[in-house]
Amino acid sequence: MTKRKIALTRGISASIDRCEVSFIDRVPIDVQKMKQQHRAYEEMLQSMGYEVIQIPADDSCPDCCFIEDTALVLDEIAVITHPGSTARRAEVRGVVSTIEKFRKTVKIEPPATLEGGDVLRIGRNLYVGLTQRTNVEGVGALRKLVAPYGYTVTAVPTPGALHMKSVCTAANDRTVVADPTRMDVSVFANYDVVEISPEEWMGGDLLPINGTVCMIEGFPKLKSALEGRGLNVRTLNMSEFMKAEAGLTCLSLLFEES
Repeated sequence: MTKRKIALTRGISASIDRCEVSFIDRVPIDVQKMKQQHRAYEEMLQSMGYEVIQIPADDSCPDCCFIEDTALVLDEIAVITHPGSTARRAEVRGVVSTIEKFRKTVKIEPPATLEGGDVLRIGRNLYVGLTQRTNVEGVGALRKLVAPYGYTVTAVPTPGALHMKSVCTAANDRTVVADPTRMDVSVFANYDVVEISPEEWMGGDLLPINGTVCMIEGFPKLKSALEGRGLNVRTLNMSEFMKAEAGLTCLSLLFEES
């Protein structure tokens, strides 16, 4: 029997214009256009076989639509995070009850910090960015929680980005895209690494689904490099989310029903 494919998303907060940015300058966000782009994103997921479940927004949490940072959903368990941003910790309680419908949950406890945008999963390997949001203790805590299920955890120094997946994701289980000027790519020596051009560093947040690589439009060099490797690429206009230093992966938690 085919398992349901679930995509958890979260609505856009009325306070999204107060979202946190770290490596880009703040510019005004067109909230209505952002909501349209969010709907298009959800429609894309639906077109690719996912049942979208949208958790209502919390207007007291500007960044709440970036649901990926609140949890890491694996095949066996869901790891509830402890965000490094103190302003974002209130987002977590708004998603736990929904996640518990699908997975047993375990938690990252302070002083460890971990945000889902720093965790890249390739098979049973978890690569975790050491950033201003995820610390060494967070990597260690995650390693202990997932070891019983056969996952390996590797720390990746990422000094030049808000989250590691802002500048490094996987197109498939053999191909990684990364900006070597913003992170240590040496841990990916066993993969085909597609280096991102400096001017396209915000294009590195890829979302591979069913053999298709979804990416933000406007990054022609990276798109060409992926297509040159025989990959099917689908682009999406995410202009307003880029103003919030966000990409494709951060807007959903994707998993199969267990």
